[in-house]
Amino acid sequence: MSMAGATGPHMSKRDEDLSLCPIVHSTGLVGDRWSILIVRELLMGQGRFQDLQAQTGATSQLLSARLKRLELDGLVERHAYSQKPIRYEYQLSAKGFHLLPVILALRTWGERWVKPHGVPQAVRMFHAVCGSELDLDGNCQSCGLLAAWTEMTGKPSEAWLTERRALAVAFAENVKPLASRPKDPDQ
Repeated sequence: MSMAGATGPHMSKRDEDLSLCPIVHSTGLVGDRWSILIVRELLMGQGRFQDLQAQTGATSQLLSARLKRLELDGLVERHAYSQKPIRYEYQLSAKGFHLLPVILALRTWGERWVKPHGVPQAVRMFHAVCGSELDLDGNCQSCGLLAAWTEMTGKPSEAWLTERRALAVAFAENVKPLASRPKDPDQ
């Protein structure tokens, strides 16, 4: 299927609004790294601003702008959890939650084509119906079925949980994680 010429680099916002292509409309809402990472975190149950910032690495200005845009577009809802000072927690709306298959597809593609060879999976997926582990395509070896995304549950690996804890601690201490620090040539 060739999509050449369907959406050029000079497509105006008005042209995007008039396009019949759902990919044009979808990427207009969540077609950047930060929005996808925010959705990932909200799917994982992280809803507070500081937690979203720690796990995505977004600046506070960028995160605030993306959250406002996602809320305006109906993907995210915010609820006050503190009145003094006012603080909000963010949750996916039904529209936002239905991005889960997109996140799962990006996970599968990333595991298969982008991640370095030999690095373990960050999240293992299981069939909620029988409890068996699913392959990257969502096939259940026990049932012989392709599991629907609504029948999948994820279990983060211990290595990824450790990485996430390190990000949270580094953010709380306002220091960069060791892996992202420049190497000292004298050591």
